[in-house]
Amino acid sequence: MKKKVFSLLGGSFVIASTASAAPPTVETLSISLDMVWIMVGALLVFFMHAGFAMVESGFTRSKNTLNILMKNFLTVSIASILYLAVGYAIMFGGTFQGLIGTNGFFLQGHEGEIGFFVFQAMFAATCATIISGAVAERMKLSQYLLLTILMVALVYPVVGHWVWGDGWLASLGFTDFAGSTVVHLTGALGAIVAVKFLGARIGKYSKGKVNAIPGHNIPLGALGVFILWFGWFGFNGGSTLAADPSLIPHVITTTLLSASGGVIASAFYTQIKYKRIDASLTLNGALAGLVGITAGTGDVSPIGAIIIGLIAGIILVEGVQLLDKVLKLDDPVGAIAVHGICGVWGTLAVGLFATSGGLFYGDGISLLGVQALGILAVIVWTISVVTVYLFVVTRVTSLRVSKEEEISGLDFAEHGSSAYELKESLLSDQQSEPSSEFGTGLVHRLNSIGTKAKASEF
Repeated sequence: MKKKVFSLLGGSFVIASTASAAPPTVETLSISLDMVWIMVGALLVFFMHAGFAMVESGFTRSKNTLNILMKNFLTVSIASILYLAVGYAIMFGGTFQGLIGTNGFFLQGHEGEIGFFVFQAMFAATCATIISGAVAERMKLSQYLLLTILMVALVYPVVGHWVWGDGWLASLGFTDFAGSTVVHLTGALGAIVAVKFLGARIGKYSKGKVNAIPGHNIPLGALGVFILWFGWFGFNGGSTLAADPSLIPHVITTTLLSASGGVIASAFYTQIKYKRIDASLTLNGALAGLVGITAGTGDVSPIGAIIIGLIAGIILVEGVQLLDKVLKLDDPVGAIAVHGICGVWGTLAVGLFATSGGLFYGDGISLLGVQALGILAVIVWTISVVTVYLFVVTRVTSLRVSKEEEISGLDFAEHGSSAYELKESLLSDQQSEPSSEFGTGLVHRLNSIGTKAKASEF
């Protein structure tokens, strides 16, 4: 679907360019409006990376904030250039047996599709940055960046080609409007493998007990969720690839309603389960609803969107518990549950709630079966490639920082500085001798906010 639409846009762009000197017509104005809408969507998706940075920073400890910010800046920068060089060609180039694109490297021969490239480059960066939060607080920056290169240059583009680039899944009728599987599940699968190879953070599991390691700034995380929610209107809305006056309002409406359902379900479910509304799970509930609706946002009704979001919110809570306590996958921000488990749910939900082809609308299980097949194929591909890559890497070097570096924090270990200079700035204002202990007790407690485990436990 996306392949056909952007091909028309590319050809129309050339026509509009050659006719630029002529008076505008309804056709040229329509083409221009479509392109402006796609660019607005691209900018909103770019802004989502600010949301990812805030969520990841807020939900982790203060001593790793600078490292997380650098990962997010480098991810979007590397992904943009790498997607231009190879990713776009593999994803949208001429197909080889429906498996992989074979031309269009550096957009050669695809110059008229530059606007669509920008929009898709932001999606590629989003897929890669999902891994950042899951591996936070213990992965070497260099190894994270190499994994980002693998995801953007090969893993993600191949999945995208299967679904959006005239690939074999598209020919079967697999439906993923804006990327519940292509973007979110793919990124989460890469995160699962990386977390498995890395292991848990120091102090997370001890003597069979799961120790909570709270984030240092939940308000910052909440701001990030709001930014992501806002950007998601461009993520899903821009995927219409046209300024369609009927489809865009529908997509934005279903996006809003599903996210709202995710928040409500997570809030009330945690109230029932834990006798209180859990703030971090409720915030992630919004993201669960957003991931859940992304595959079917253009194909389900508003009521269907609410139901999808409500179920996603409950799945999120149980998914976090499953990963944390049963599978022992230490994911500081809940990225695997949000993008992976809810990505699976959102993709399957299309087969249930799509007004055309959905099981609940009397059209049988055919679409649901295709959706399940697509999920399975993406799981096998992504996990296989990332596992082989990380297995080879771990035979040569370590993915993880040293114990001492992890305890001191990746800000200092990887960057030689920190995001918060609380201790130094407070003590430098005092007129006492360097050996003075004035204020150090207070400063130590403030610097330790959000860190439950004491140094002695390490």
